[in-house]
Amino acid sequence: MDVISELKKNPNPRAAWTVADVTEDTSWINQLSPDIATELLSTVRNGRREEKSMLEYRKTDFPFSDAVLNALTTSFREVRDGRGMALIKGIPRENVRPDEFALITWAIGLHFGVARPQDRSTSYMNEVKNIGTDYRSPNGRGYSSHEQLDFHVDGADIVLLSCYNQAPVGGMSMCTSAVKALEVVAHERSELARTLLLPYPFSKNGQEAPGEASWINAPIYGFEEGRTFCAWNRNRVWNAQRLEGVPSLTALQSEAIGYLDAVIRRPDLMYCMHLERGDLQLLSNQTILHSRTSFQDDANESNKRTLYRLWLAMPDSFKLPKGWDLYTGSCEAGTVRGGNKGLNYDAHCLRFDTDQALAMGMSFQP
Repeated sequence: MDVISELKKNPNPRAAWTVADVTEDTSWINQLSPDIATELLSTVRNGRREEKSMLEYRKTDFPFSDAVLNALTTSFREVRDGRGMALIKGIPRENVRPDEFALITWAIGLHFGVARPQDRSTSYMNEVKNIGTDYRSPNGRGYSSHEQLDFHVDGADIVLLSCYNQAPVGGMSMCTSAVKALEVVAHERSELARTLLLPYPFSKNGQEAPGEASWINAPIYGFEEGRTFCAWNRNRVWNAQRLEGVPSLTALQSEAIGYLDAVIRRPDLMYCMHLERGDLQLLSNQTILHSRTSFQDDANESNKRTLYRLWLAMPDSFKLPKGWDLYTGSCEAGTVRGGNKGLNYDAHCLRFDTDQALAMGMSFQP
């Protein structure tokens, strides 16, 4: 396949950005007005019920006004049809408890997609906080460690990351356009770009449900209807190499991912941002590769770096390339896809998924 020819079919050239592009044009950054922020917090507080778990809430519990929804929609459109990343600033944070802040993030998600479970414990929202996890262990997850992460994508159409507390040292968020990275590899080393379209073994890092295989064999890049899609995660490829029955990477495969990782980190492609309290970052898990530097936490527990992560399947999602169902369960547009069902997926989860899919007008296959 001629990768450069495929890349030229891209209907959204804004997805292939450089640092200069997103520095000069900051339309992807959305500052909420004080009135919108106040209404957002008030609506969430009015809808909050002590007896309800996250999965018991529905979007009707948080009747956002058109003004609030329009302000938020701008950023979701940027993720789908623009740069692939957006930053909403001004989510209410002052005098807001952690559980309230998490519920604001959850309520926003209820209006825009279907949340997906993220791990072996079937958590639909994860607190991103260091609890001493070894990121490089076979079952390691970066969100519960303080270590620097590899560039990767998460397991749903988009990821929302809201910042409650930031670390005093480190914890920088880094993003690179996966589309631009492939363009660079294709122009410099075309044979390596073609190799990235072939299957690689990825470990599920112990997050598989009972009866599921512990790894998949799927491509890093693919094309569908002119669009470029990426599903890169170095840590999972290397962890797969430790599993019994997994084929060893060829020399060309190893060279290709090494070259890709080097390109991703080039200063003209890797955009760095320090998320501040009250920031909400939205990223496409199909066109944006993201990472984080290591950090040193505050000694005070209440001030420790704390963010909330939400994965969403989107009602206006694109059709995915052939083979992507190994990652997401479905390649069809507008379907509830992605996530890890884990060990605790029960009738409670099924009811939420079914109700939320109906509310979003999405197809859902249990």
